[in-house]
Amino acid sequence: MALLASRTALSKGVVVSVPVLVLSALVATVLLFFLLSSLSSCSCPSTSDISSSNSRSVDIGVFESSSGNVPSLTRKESSSGNVPSLTRKESSSSNDPLSTRKEDVEWVKDQIRVNGLHMHDNVLRKGINPRTRAQQLEDLRQFKGISHYEKPESDNHTAFPCPGELLVEEHHSNYGEPWAGGRDVFEFLAQATQLRPESVVLEIGCGTLRVGLHFIRYLNPEHFHCLERDELSLMAALRYELPSQGLLHKRPLIFKGEDMDFSKFGSGVMYDLIYASAVFLHMPDKLVWTGLERLASKLKPYDGRIYVSHNIKFCSRLGGEECTKRLASLGLEYLGKHTHDSLLFNHYEIWFEFRRSKA
Repeated sequence: MALLASRTALSKGVVVSVPVLVLSALVATVLLFFLLSSLSSCSCPSTSDISSSNSRSVDIGVFESSSGNVPSLTRKESSSGNVPSLTRKESSSSNDPLSTRKEDVEWVKDQIRVNGLHMHDNVLRKGINPRTRAQQLEDLRQFKGISHYEKPESDNHTAFPCPGELLVEEHHSNYGEPWAGGRDVFEFLAQATQLRPESVVLEIGCGTLRVGLHFIRYLNPEHFHCLERDELSLMAALRYELPSQGLLHKRPLIFKGEDMDFSKFGSGVMYDLIYASAVFLHMPDKLVWTGLERLASKLKPYDGRIYVSHNIKFCSRLGGEECTKRLASLGLEYLGKHTHDSLLFNHYEIWFEFRRSKA
């Protein structure tokens, strides 16, 4: 009976023959082959790729947003059109060098040599400089403007009428030095003080912004201040230079004044840099000392700087010890003299450096 029951149970079970086992193994092998093939074609990075990627340094360039706090980045499509790459976002505050580097000068020299350029006499040539400034000004007056308006001036559509003297840039010749020297002054002062876009700068006697334009372009809006006494210079700065350079949006604080009164800039302002380029030459010593007294408390302690160019007659006339005592009474300290060579013309400037020695 027991043997019969066992045979009955086997007859009811599942019997797997040898051919079926072989077929199952073959199917499993094929499936495994396709699976391995798909894995080998995956675009996922291998361990070596990841380690190689991590070892590279990528210069992303982080800039402050308009709020001044949140870094912003923009994505740029790569040449393949697939992988986006991070690139610098255009900003008023950049990582560009403040001053011209040696390699920049060598590049210019190389371009002049490659193009076979030579110095020539400045003669009138059609299409280059056919008229002098005086001739241009006469044409402007005769024809009522560059576009030869036919209607009265009150009916023309000029958004910002400008005096003809400024349109022919006569104000560029009102200085004892070339207009291009403004860039030299900016480079020296910005590098010497490690200027940053958020720095606040005051120029005493900014004239027509020969120097100031470069500071305004680099600094954040409203961070460049100027006190100027000459009305014609102010007109040139506001009605020609700022619009022509696209810098009206920087809103520099420029005020007319000739008594060293800086109250118009606000009581709480603190300056990283105060400079006077060949201005104290034309001021009585008493007025210069009055200005220094008013400015001493507005200069950032220790890190802030005052730079005066050409000479310090207001100080040298007192004698060394007397000048030192008077400076000390204002909380100022004389740090030394600097000679700055010009990049653009055969000229150098002497600058005298001061700082606020106590808070």
